[in-house]
Amino acid sequence: MSPSLFPILFGILLLMSGVHQGLVVLMNTWNGPVLLQVLIPLAYWAVVAAGLTIYTAWRICETYDKPMMTLADAANKVAHGDFSVYVAPYHAPDKYDYLDRMIVDFNKMVEELGSMETLKTDFAANVSHELKTPLAAIYNYAQLLQNTPLDNRQAEDVRIILENTNRLSSLIFNILKLNKLESQKILPTAAGYDLCAQLAECMIGFEPVWEKKDIEPEVELEDRAMVWADAELMAVVWNNLLSNAFKFTPPGGTVTLRQSSTPEEVTVQVADTGCGMDETTMRRIFDKFYQGDPSHSTEGNGLGLALVMRILQLCGGTISVDSTPGKGSVFTVRLPRQRGEQQ
Repeated sequence: MSPSLFPILFGILLLMSGVHQGLVVLMNTWNGPVLLQVLIPLAYWAVVAAGLTIYTAWRICETYDKPMMTLADAANKVAHGDFSVYVAPYHAPDKYDYLDRMIVDFNKMVEELGSMETLKTDFAANVSHELKTPLAAIYNYAQLLQNTPLDNRQAEDVRIILENTNRLSSLIFNILKLNKLESQKILPTAAGYDLCAQLAECMIGFEPVWEKKDIEPEVELEDRAMVWADAELMAVVWNNLLSNAFKFTPPGGTVTLRQSSTPEEVTVQVADTGCGMDETTMRRIFDKFYQGDPSHSTEGNGLGLALVMRILQLCGGTISVDSTPGKGSVFTVRLPRQRGEQQ
């Protein structure tokens, strides 16, 4: 309780005690019913107690509850990766209490975390950019080798070089793309387009994959669904989700692409019958470089879903996942219709 509250309450209590003494004197000089003489002082103190309780609760709420709730909300944003949070102290610097000092220290901590995150992201982006040129040279020379007479061992070595070069190129592309999205060097260029046509095109692009793994694709799309979004960025979302679905689905399994819409939003679901995820994996699945299934780590780089999340944040959409270990996963994307309401 604030120190300034004690003298206020003490003064009020003294005042109330004086009024009580006046009531007692009045009751002694009044020849009214005895019960009424008892009830009036009791009613008076009941009103005083209620008033003091309400006032104390209000002061506690204003002085402690609201600042702590504000700090809790800010901490929750930081926990989800938002380092732009700032909480304003409640008093002037020369009148700081312990809550203000806690808020100031919290702001310093967030600023340091933001600087570290920026440094880490910039470092990864700069290194990736520098790797692009030598990686392109390695890839070109490996392709030249592939077109020359080679024995089986040499041909296999060249194939491995090309495969790993492609993986590294994909990693570099995702790092640079994610860095540009996070630093807002790339901003969505929204326009109205038919989402169903885009989803069908993306699904067809994985035909060689489902034929090779004998996976049954199931597609449930409306004839047409207009949305207002960046078509190029949204294609990255669908390709990443479908790629993961086909990657984690065993031969003979099923990958389902389902779309539905309401006047307010369009919903897209990508479901698979793969290995599924536990609760721990689902909580971290959108973190950068996180891979829940180590057995498939050579087939990805852990940036695809982080890229998906960032794109949807910029486009005003949301994504959620529902998964059961051993049964598969369902990723659900929701996009607002906005200016794409016209069918």
